Amino acid sequence: MWQRAAACGIAIIRKGIAPQFSGNFVLPNNAPFFSSNFHSCSHKDRPFSSKPRVDFSSINDVEDALCLFRDMVRMRPQPSVFQFTKLLTVVVKMKHYSVALSLFAEMRQLGVPVDQITMSNAINCYCLLNRVDFGFAVLGTFFKRGCEPNVTTFTFLIKGLFLVGEIAEAEKLFKKLLSEKLCEPDEIMYVIVLNGLSKAGHILAARDLLGHFENLSCKPNVHVYSAVIDGLCKHNMADDALHLLSRMIEKGISPNVVTYNSVIQGLCDVGRWKDVKDLLKEMLDNKISPDVWTCSILVDAFCKEGMVEEAENVFEIMVQRNICPNIVTYNALIDGYCLRGEMGKAKKVLYSIADRGLTPSIISYGSLINGYCKQGRVDEAWHLFMEISCKGLQHDTITYNTMIHGLLCKDRFADGWKLFNDMQAQGVTPNLQTYTILLDGLCRTQQIAQAFSFLCMMEDTGVNPNIIAYAIVIDGLCKGGKLDIARDLFNQLPSKRLQPDTKIYNIIIGSLCREGLIEDVKVLLTEMEKSGCAPNSVTYRVMIQGFLKRNELYNAIPLMEEMYTRGS
Repeated sequence: MWQRAAACGIAIIRKGIAPQFSGNFVLPNNAPFFSSNFHSCSHKDRPFSSKPRVDFSSINDVEDALCLFRDMVRMRPQPSVFQFTKLLTVVVKMKHYSVALSLFAEMRQLGVPVDQITMSNAINCYCLLNRVDFGFAVLGTFFKRGCEPNVTTFTFLIKGLFLVGEIAEAEKLFKKLLSEKLCEPDEIMYVIVLNGLSKAGHILAARDLLGHFENLSCKPNVHVYSAVIDGLCKHNMADDALHLLSRMIEKGISPNVVTYNSVIQGLCDVGRWKDVKDLLKEMLDNKISPDVWTCSILVDAFCKEGMVEEAENVFEIMVQRNICPNIVTYNALIDGYCLRGEMGKAKKVLYSIADRGLTPSIISYGSLINGYCKQGRVDEAWHLFMEISCKGLQHDTITYNTMIHGLLCKDRFADGWKLFNDMQAQGVTPNLQTYTILLDGLCRTQQIAQAFSFLCMMEDTGVNPNIIAYAIVIDGLCKGGKLDIARDLFNQLPSKRLQPDTKIYNIIIGSLCREGLIEDVKVLLTEMEKSGCAPNSVTYRVMIQGFLKRNELYNAIPLMEEMYTRGS
């Protein structure tokens, strides 16, 4: 599709810039095919004295911008291309991209002049609307009209490619700009490329590109280094991030709070608390004050490690330093109390959020509902679940899943299914976890026929059951004495592109042992070894227990000896 879009400009194909995509490209009615009203002179070269002045201060919203556009079109003499472009830029900054493109198309139809900045704005809008193919069509017009796009134009296109997930094409275009010297990349372009590569997981490519950037006349700044450091931390490469942090300091580039936050997050994720402490000290020594995100990272990390007292200390320091906690901070603290089963404290934090002028989020309630359900306090969880709608919040899939699971765990199956039906009626889409929770409920009540139907229904709705879902059904079949059907389902797993795990093998092996089918067990153990799924202590225990229940001590003793030899 993008290949044909680029072909509109012909020259783009010759320069090899257009990404190679297949498909049918259909240019919309308002897509940018330009007439001869193209002005290639720069803004500073245009005379403005003969043009009417336009008051942009009256624009407060998009309706004002549209009214001003109508006035400008009627003016005689007509305002300059600079003023029309300025108006278009205002609309783009309001993030009304479709409106900006409509104005752009109307400018063309009315014979209003456009220039390279106008067209770059159009490219930006298309890219922000995930229609980078139309952006390349506009680029084709640049070349067709004998005008060279600048670094801003190419930056918009590269950003557009990253937005639609075409990482390789974005990298290819960037390298083309460098190798053929089509433009000199600036700091903004480097930040976008490095950010795009890092977020897409191409962190090594980003790190190599940063090394190249360091050797150019346009040196990377703190934002560029921060982008790569953040990517390294998100990919558990904390040592590399620390090394890069040291390197940027050696080059005289001072890290900012964003840089430190990324590294602190990366270190917290791997539990390197001493390094976190050293880094916080370094921040303070460099007179960089921790912000709300620094503190939220620490509160969240401490809570996840069960170190709630430390999280409370950070919270107190925030208050002392007049750093206002945000909803993320409060949610982390709520979750920490819930993980420790301290539901009273968690609920107290929830109701204190409003005192700070904040509104609890669905995540705030979700953590509490989950905490109550785990303690079996389903009625209290249900009360909070009902409170969500009263607070003007929308239930999401996670809160429904949590509540349904809580009800089923207390054997309140009718209530669980009723809530599932309500979930669908409210337009909240069930996911794989929803179906797996319900599947488990059916199997626990030995409704095997219904479980099979439900499994098929999952596939019909486009939610493919995973190995966990099949393990639940296989386990239910085995417990219901339907070993042959369980084995048939087990044997179908490879055709469904699912690899049996140790848990499923253990379920089948346990049932075979209870039936005294020792030869079948041996075959399955061999198959298990070949698949790279080694028997574990549970495997041996289920086999030994199965044989002991049948008083087959002669089969159990060799397994005990093998278990001891393997150290399982």
